[in-house]
Amino acid sequence: MSYLDTTVDVYKEAALKPQVGLCCTTTPVWQLPGLSVPKKMLEMNYGCGSTVNPRDLVNNPSALYVGVGGGMELLQFAYFSRRPGAVIGVDVVDEMMHACRDNLLRAERENDWFRAEFVEIHKGNALDLPVMDNSVDIAAQNCLFNIFETEDLRRALKEMYRVLKPRGRLVLSDPVCDQVMPENLRDDERLRALCLSGALPLQEYIKMITDTGFGTVEIRAKRPYRVLAPGQYDTPELIFIESVEVCAIKDPMPSDGPCVFTGKTAIYFGTDDYFDDRKGHVLNQNQPLAVCDKTAGALASLGRSDIFISPSTWFYDGGGCC
Repeated sequence: MSYLDTTVDVYKEAALKPQVGLCCTTTPVWQLPGLSVPKKMLEMNYGCGSTVNPRDLVNNPSALYVGVGGGMELLQFAYFSRRPGAVIGVDVVDEMMHACRDNLLRAERENDWFRAEFVEIHKGNALDLPVMDNSVDIAAQNCLFNIFETEDLRRALKEMYRVLKPRGRLVLSDPVCDQVMPENLRDDERLRALCLSGALPLQEYIKMITDTGFGTVEIRAKRPYRVLAPGQYDTPELIFIESVEVCAIKDPMPSDGPCVFTGKTAIYFGTDDYFDDRKGHVLNQNQPLAVCDKTAGALASLGRSDIFISPSTWFYDGGGCC
């Protein structure tokens, strides 16, 4: 049996018998005016974070969500794009698709604004998406890429890049781990399916995204997620896993490399009204400016004593310059 077969079995079981806390979600459910999330959807909220951010969802975007789960994020995307076929869900597990469709009908009864036709569900997998090139504004997945082995992960990222429109957004939520994951755990197919032992180091995770061609990457959140402890798992040391929420934008790749925002800020506190580095970055006196890591490094290399560069906060919510 392959690791993908094991994954199908795990989520078939989760569809037939909801397992509350299967992925130990670390973010609260969005509380949006007029939105009622059916109880069964909440019980099937299998993920380590959220891929729904109102900042991404302006002007009635089309959205693709891979790995439908109980349908909660499909419903949340539809909240912002209330038209037939605006949201596409793709899954490989028949039982999960059936459970999701049932939950969407429940949602239709609980929400007078929602119609199940706002969401289309198609059978398919992340390695071969049944979606046209350059056709969606938002592509999203939650705790899915942690499952894949390296070559399949590269293929899945390329598929997401393919279906996004220019400047479209790939929104991800995944576990990451900067410790060395023991090989026996990494090779455990069930632990991979449960989004535990396939966690990559964050910098490797980011590099795989930028190597795919995404010119801008935003780290929007980084939170404690799970612990793999000796005695409970076959590991000689405690392994700490975090979850990240990331947005990768299909921008053209800058000639000097991608812009990666990890929550760094530059503050100019000199005697002039502002500092202009003559490269497109203007820092007004004592006004924090979010900067990408590349720009932070360039500013730091100037050796000025009147510019403060913060460490990465692993939280970026827009604005600033690159």
